[in-house]
Amino acid sequence: MDDRPLKNPDNSTGNYRARAVAMFCVLLAAYMLMAADRYLFPVLAPDVRKEFGFSLTDTGLLTTIFTLGLGLGGLTTAVLLARFSRKSVSMLGIAIFSLGTMLTTVANGFWLMLFCLAATGIGMAMLATSMFALAASYFSQYRAAAIGSVNLCYGLGGFAGPILATVLLTFYRTWHAPMVAFGVLGFVLIVAIAVVVRPWFSESHHVAKVPSHASGAQTLLNHNSILLSLLCLIHGLSMYGFLGMYPTFLRENLHYAPKVAGFVMSFFGLGALASIIGGWIGDRFSPPLVLSVSFFGVAILGYLLFQPSATILMREVLTLTYGVIGSALLYVNLAAYHVKTLRSNFANHGSGLFVTSFYGPAAFGGYLIGMMAAHRGWLLAGEIQISLFCLVGGVLAIGLRPEQMAL
Repeated sequence: MDDRPLKNPDNSTGNYRARAVAMFCVLLAAYMLMAADRYLFPVLAPDVRKEFGFSLTDTGLLTTIFTLGLGLGGLTTAVLLARFSRKSVSMLGIAIFSLGTMLTTVANGFWLMLFCLAATGIGMAMLATSMFALAASYFSQYRAAAIGSVNLCYGLGGFAGPILATVLLTFYRTWHAPMVAFGVLGFVLIVAIAVVVRPWFSESHHVAKVPSHASGAQTLLNHNSILLSLLCLIHGLSMYGFLGMYPTFLRENLHYAPKVAGFVMSFFGLGALASIIGGWIGDRFSPPLVLSVSFFGVAILGYLLFQPSATILMREVLTLTYGVIGSALLYVNLAAYHVKTLRSNFANHGSGLFVTSFYGPAAFGGYLIGMMAAHRGWLLAGEIQISLFCLVGGVLAIGLRPEQMAL
């Protein structure tokens, strides 16, 4: 199929508006699958650990190693997008993470499983970077809110993923079933994208119309981009320490049943449904204020989440709150501010830098918190990796310079 950019048809007609909505929905469905796929292995990790006898530290690394692929694939995808269409890059990304998910079930040891899971992250980076760039380009005046709408689908996938994974695990009594099912669904969506999505929509470059005198840096080596990358490092380690190993904490330390642990984790995705509101807040308030307050909020949650006396209901509320603050506010606006820091024609570069700086360090979030939990207990591990790290992030965020960001 020819994916060369075509002239955008007259969007004033209802027919083209309806077609654009349909195409965007298909792409968002793929993004929802990617989000759900991220939750698969953390939810299934105790079963994998039991089968292979992995240590807590090794299991922690397996739960978050896909983010290393995400980190490596971020800036690489930005380069690919300069030569190939967003549609083609997205489809290739879905194929890679779907195939990697299925091949994990035939891995016969730690290192092969590690490789397969890391490869899924490369595919996820290709889809995520393409989606962020499309949202930032097509909705150039409301970038944070547009990226928030993409992350809204991440929330839907994050809510459904743990529930579907545990349902399939319980029904088929093997952790292979959810991995294969999600992988097959990915290839179904590739066919849907190939048939439905047209280049005039996926290759939109509205940002080219932004006046040349608009503010924003023309290089990644600027104060805001460097500071935002450091904040992404902190948030990536913190959030993926939680996402990667909190299900293991619930199942092995508190002895929750798989369905209960999966249901608790689904509340994180439910909180991420507030992403459009989070983006709206990011568009209207000062970046230092939005990010510093959010980091301080997550720091408080880090202490409360690992309290052994908390009830199931309390953990659901805390996980929901983490989804709102950590995903809908912090994640969305860190991504948006990375793009806003640069001139609008550098949207692909800003999106790629965000993916790399956030997901690269996040790969070791599960390993780090698992190591501390094995030696010092879960409560102290949460206080250090979530609370202390985010306190530092809140202080650093005050140093951002919003007057140097793009209009």
